[in-house]
Amino acid sequence: MITLLVIAKEPLPGRVKTRLTPPFSPEQAAALAEASLSDTLRAVAETPATRRVLVLDGRPGPWLPPGFDVVPQCTGGLDARLADAFAHCAGPALLIGMDTPQVTPELLTVDFAGCDAYFGPAEDGGFWALGLARPEPALLRGVPMSTPETGAVQRERLVAAGLRVRDLPRLRDVDTAADARAVAAVAPHGTFAARLADCTAAGAR
Repeated sequence: MITLLVIAKEPLPGRVKTRLTPPFSPEQAAALAEASLSDTLRAVAETPATRRVLVLDGRPGPWLPPGFDVVPQCTGGLDARLADAFAHCAGPALLIGMDTPQVTPELLTVDFAGCDAYFGPAEDGGFWALGLARPEPALLRGVPMSTPETGAVQRERLVAAGLRVRDLPRLRDVDTAADARAVAAVAPHGTFAARLADCTAAGAR
């Protein structure tokens, strides 16, 4: 079986989804981040796994379902924090972030038979998922994060290490208001879509 990792920030106003402000207030952006995290954790909870881990910057809240181990993020850049998340896994692991509330258990159910790594590209040039049959933190350290080339560099790092890479579908991260609308349209029945509708209606008043 597999360890499923979710790396996330505690959804506090002013600390998450700052690119959603404007049009949304910091409080609304935090509410959208919490909804995105809730949908993500629900999908992970419904996916078969040996262990489910939330790698968290902050403190857990009522949005955390049962069945998760919570470990703190280490200090340093995102590449170091992702690498550290894998460092605590003894066997196959799949890591995702909190920015793709449209994710489903079907997408997260992976089989490493015939491959060594899974790579989920994001539309902004990054990646939303990374799976390793044998977690090796060095594969992530030094990869430039939050750039249009991040995904390409990370995938090439896997290939250069001789890993057989299997690609997952391309997904859209929620960073901007346009992203939020597009993702809500793909997953209209989730908590995120409902929260977005509430925030949009409040802004129209």
